[in-house]
Amino acid sequence: MAQGRFLILSDGKPGHVNQSVALARHLGYAYDLVPVDFTARPMKALTYLADRIGFYSPRLFDSNIPDKSYAAVVSTGSSTYYANKVVSRQLGVKAIAIMLPRGYRYDFDLIIAQEHDNPPDRENLISLPINLTFVEPKGIVQPATGAKYISLVIGGDSAHGTLDADWLRDQIRQILTLFPEYKVWMTTSRRTPETVEKMLREFRFERAVYYSQEPINPIPDFLRYSEYVFLTADSSSMISEAVSYGHSCVEVLHASKGSVIENKFSRMLSTLEKLNAIHLFKKNVGQANHKIPLDSILSGLKL
Repeated sequence: MAQGRFLILSDGKPGHVNQSVALARHLGYAYDLVPVDFTARPMKALTYLADRIGFYSPRLFDSNIPDKSYAAVVSTGSSTYYANKVVSRQLGVKAIAIMLPRGYRYDFDLIIAQEHDNPPDRENLISLPINLTFVEPKGIVQPATGAKYISLVIGGDSAHGTLDADWLRDQIRQILTLFPEYKVWMTTSRRTPETVEKMLREFRFERAVYYSQEPINPIPDFLRYSEYVFLTADSSSMISEAVSYGHSCVEVLHASKGSVIENKFSRMLSTLEKLNAIHLFKKNVGQANHKIPLDSILSGLKL
């Protein structure tokens, strides 16, 4: 696999930065992570106009670019795309945008967008049914010899809905009834409400990770060893991890009774359901274990 170094521009949002890092990890590139920010609040709006007329100035944003050789500048998120174009031009290297850079011209050397954003058909653009993610188990949990496992991954409140503790309790009870002989691992996330954590402590899990007290990520290990993984429907990142690694069947739990997830997140779930990558849990489980082979998809990129 090709070796080189990426310059990753960061807006400080983990969900964005992790996608840029994932690209480097999949392709075997080293990387430097450099924060960027606009010099003033109005500058972001100005960069849309500047890009439209072909004006690229480093005075519109703050950054500290290392004096190194890079293969490309990579960035994710609207606060990074203009800086990406400026810095890549200064360094004479390729510009790679992750997620659809709406509002800016799509003249990056490469755009990696998500299908649920309905990207245009362009030679410099590839679309994925999920977020870019790189899953790497850390050995946080290890299975006992001969034991069988399922895992629960509990997120939190989001734009897609509010997590209902009582509704979630009922779903967990249904799940445990379906798997009486299995050991159960569980983790919460940084967004899990205190009321939901309190409810989860009513259950006795083989291993429970409460992020508020133990800020670690056991999800890669859950995916490696569990026959089924149940995730709340609030995080495209968590779902992307689950459908791109391991052999687990993936079940998605709605946040509350009768909840309807709308817009692009709904389109993502619908696509993954058609691919048999996820099953929407409704008292019974499916056999949704198709995985999105990101390594294979990205291996053909020419940088």
